[in-house]
Amino acid sequence: MLNKVLVVEDEQILAQNLGAYLEAQGLEVRVAHDGGKAVAMVQGFSPDVVVLDFRLPDMDGFQVLDAVRQHRDCHFVLITAHPTNEVCERAVQLGVSHILFKPFPLAELARAVCDLVGIRREPRAGANMSEGFVERRQSRNENFPLQLYDGSWLMADRRRMSSLSPPVNDEPLLTGE
Repeated sequence: MLNKVLVVEDEQILAQNLGAYLEAQGLEVRVAHDGGKAVAMVQGFSPDVVVLDFRLPDMDGFQVLDAVRQHRDCHFVLITAHPTNEVCERAVQLGVSHILFKPFPLAELARAVCDLVGIRREPRAGANMSEGFVERRQSRNENFPLQLYDGSWLMADRRRMSSLSPPVNDEPLLTGE
């Protein structure tokens, strides 16, 4: 039986990457892009771990945590790009198992989730992470499941969209190269 993980993240690319990486660890993963969908999914999916973004479009992570706990007793890993003392203290009070600050290595998330579900992860013999990273960056393999995610361009896009002044130009902030 596969351990189940629900990823609740509103950034599409990041959510896809988190899901793909956790699936590669042998976990069954579902993704929700807002709190309401996450709460609805919990009833049918019954996750062992919920990876929960703190800032969601419809509610904050703690509201989602409270609603999920009404249906399912599970572990929570909180992820946030805006860590504050209040958020961290509240997370500890609510029994959040791990808090990860964006951007974080995907391996850190996998380690936290696997620890919570009792999966022992062994590094591959002779695996050199830096060589594999360089090889993937140089490769133009379109089948590679992870997409480029750099929080800075997403944040810049949000600032531009939310500002009262029109954008200086309409050039894309990130190209596919």
